[in-house]
Amino acid sequence: MTSTDPLLRQLEDHRTEVERLRQTVCDLHGELPRWNLVTWTSGNVSARVPGTDLMVIKPSGVSYDDITAEDMVVCDLYGRLVEGRHKPSSDTDAHAYVYRARTDVGGVVHTHSPYATAWAARGEAIPCAVTAMADEFGGDIPVGPFALIGDDSIGKGIVTTLEGHRSPAVLMRGHGVFTVGATAKAAVKAAVMCEDVAHTVHLARQGGPVERLRQEDVDALYHRYQNAYGQ
Repeated sequence: MTSTDPLLRQLEDHRTEVERLRQTVCDLHGELPRWNLVTWTSGNVSARVPGTDLMVIKPSGVSYDDITAEDMVVCDLYGRLVEGRHKPSSDTDAHAYVYRARTDVGGVVHTHSPYATAWAARGEAIPCAVTAMADEFGGDIPVGPFALIGDDSIGKGIVTTLEGHRSPAVLMRGHGVFTVGATAKAAVKAAVMCEDVAHTVHLARQGGPVERLRQEDVDALYHRYQNAYGQ
């Protein structure tokens, strides 16, 4: 890229926000091992840089113990590296497609958290059987299609599957969990909650069939949590 490239101009014009997001995304990566959502170097968090065609994402294969804000890489919304000393995550194309297709999304997270990924391995949606799930997801957590890593096929599967769903999480078949949010922090929260309810419903099924909550109760719980809960 040359100094006249519009992406480089965006980068410099939004330098303060880019550096803030580098630190934020770095810090949020610390939440993934804390909540047992990843192993070794798997998983990634990204954030859209508001007002630009840029995103900040984890580099590929860097240890969570060693990662710093300076390691975070900046890419455009087609996954091309704009700034950074490392290669971007192997899931960058998936994140980038989600940002292109969903202007409401400001953060994307990918994990291989064990219980939720077990549901993905079975190709089975997690039924909305507990109130915490209705609160956060507004219904079942759906399953997306199997897709190979390396292009935007996973991103297309995420976007298509979440159409018509209130869930910020999708279980990509045979792969793992992707979550979206208005911010990267919101997407991390959704990933934590996804693993929690995947674990709970799995344990419940060990004692017998699990009954889904009535849809009218799901709707009421979701509305209360999204509009009245908290400060």
